[in-house]
Amino acid sequence: MAPVPTIILDDRLLIEELLIGLAEEGERFTTTSWYYRACRAAVGGAGGHLSGPFLGLDAPHQATAIRSLLSLPDTISLSDPRSTVPVMAELSERHPRLNLLNLEAAATGLVLDATMLLSIETARGVLPEILDAENIRWRTVKID
Repeated sequence: MAPVPTIILDDRLLIEELLIGLAEEGERFTTTSWYYRACRAAVGGAGGHLSGPFLGLDAPHQATAIRSLLSLPDTISLSDPRSTVPVMAELSERHPRLNLLNLEAAATGLVLDATMLLSIETARGVLPEILDAENIRWRTVKID
């Protein structure tokens, strides 16, 4: 039996996983920063690409979806700061322009030896270049 791959979901894909589900195999992780951004978007509902999926739900379904996000299910793990923070510090020396969110994402990818799944919006940023430089596997997942 083949080992189960480890995947890391960005904030938008985390929302998609919780609202609809993703057809992706693997043990699911996200970062604390991405989890925070997803929760903030759900609660704040500004209508951007993160909160947009919540706006299309009727009030009862929207409340249920927000509650499910605020109590992250056991099927999605968070990266452990004890192992990622030292790697973040090392990465910041090699890539000084990276912000905290991207440092945590790259460090999580390295620590977990995982494949990073990025939404199209995230893939347009600086993160893919850093993932390539650090030999972290990643791919874009298109969602509707």
